[in-house]
Amino acid sequence: MEKIQHKSIFANGINIHVAEIGEGPAVLFLHGFPELWYSWRHQMLSLSSAGYRAIAPDLRGYGETDAPPSAASYTAFHIVGDLVGILDALGLDQVFLVGHDWGAVMAWYFCLFRPDRVKALVNMSVIFHPRNPSRKPLQSMRAIFGDDYYICRFQEPGEAEEEFARVDTARLIKKFLTCRNPAPPCVPKSVGFGGSPHTTITLPSWLSEEDINHFASKFNQKGFTGGLNYYRALDLNWELTAPWMGIQIKVPVKFIVGDLDINYNNPGVKERIHNGGFKRDVPFLQEVVVMEGVAHFLNQEKPEEISSHIYDFIQRF
Repeated sequence: MEKIQHKSIFANGINIHVAEIGEGPAVLFLHGFPELWYSWRHQMLSLSSAGYRAIAPDLRGYGETDAPPSAASYTAFHIVGDLVGILDALGLDQVFLVGHDWGAVMAWYFCLFRPDRVKALVNMSVIFHPRNPSRKPLQSMRAIFGDDYYICRFQEPGEAEEEFARVDTARLIKKFLTCRNPAPPCVPKSVGFGGSPHTTITLPSWLSEEDINHFASKFNQKGFTGGLNYYRALDLNWELTAPWMGIQIKVPVKFIVGDLDINYNNPGVKERIHNGGFKRDVPFLQEVVVMEGVAHFLNQEKPEEISSHIYDFIQRF
């Protein structure tokens, strides 16, 4: 870990913290919520030892990267703009792209807006959802899951932050990262995001107290607003991406998901993956891997397998 180098890159009007290690073809890793570049620590070490240059930023709003206060500063255009700025600053024409969770969503947008900068994509957890022309995302979520659905609960500025502040940050991170319930996360206000403070959260073998403390220390410094702003920009993304309506993802793709992932178990997702809908929208989809008994944070839960999956795919190109 001490061989990983850290730098700050000024791009797209903000300072972006970037971790990197290794030499060779570049692999750009995009993390999700509530995570950091650190989520990719295992893959960075593995890929760098296999002859690749592993690059993982703290995305806008996270860790040591700047966090503009307004949710309107967290659209797909801002995030992809940050990433293009990183590639330009590092002198990279093209990269292999790897995404998970919100990082996967932004990876899809990256391939939609700038496929010329991506050699191939390994994406995890979130499939490509084409834009629904008739209904905004939040309208759909409220209709399907109700107002207690976690994404709906994240919408009101400051509300989730206040709830999070009532819980010890390390406990909150543990609760998020160790969740293995594939049902849609609905959190009534009466329960709150911390749950009962009396329930013990046992760490799995793949997560150490040191790992938790690393995440918690950064979120204690930065707060959660930056990460929550991605959810708050969902409808704005829908409005702004109307010109890309019907456009397919035209880069080679491998997709990996755990069978206990909440995203895999959302209504209609398995059918889209296995009945051809996903392939129709992502015509160069070459491989889908469903990992048995694996939950949402698969890159940390199964680090060696995920590193192998990434390597096996990108070394073809």
